Amino acid sequence: MIGFFSDDETAVAVESEDGAVRLTVDGETYRLPREAALALRESVGDALERRLELFRTVGQYRRDGSYAVARRGADTPGNEQVFDSFGELCELFESLPPEFGAEAVGDAGITGSRRHLIVRHFAEHPRFDCRLTGERPLRAEKVEE
Repeated sequence: MIGFFSDDETAVAVESEDGAVRLTVDGETYRLPREAALALRESVGDALERRLELFRTVGQYRRDGSYAVARRGADTPGNEQVFDSFGELCELFESLPPEFGAEAVGDAGITGSRRHLIVRHFAEHPRFDCRLTGERPLRAEKVEE
């Protein structure tokens, strides 16, 4: 049996039994035939892997929990910055000053054109209260609520 608690203290347990899977979530038990369990696994993976296309950037939640920011329409790794999680990107945003540019993002260890990519992503992504204030040089500011 595999059991764990999620961050919100939801108890989950999974075990295999006679060609089926028994899934228990907060005391509710479900018996799934193998085919249904495989479909559930695929659906959960699809839900975890989500792509958010914005104006100039794309955010991708990956199955392994990482979050990648890429230039929209680009498909090379040089146009992408991968974070261990979306939370890591949020922490970067919180660490930035109220007004910032590529140099401040670079101070966090992000290099090259990916610094500008991240500034643009902050301005475009609905999670971040941020807007661009200048293009040359690229500048952004956090919006006060």
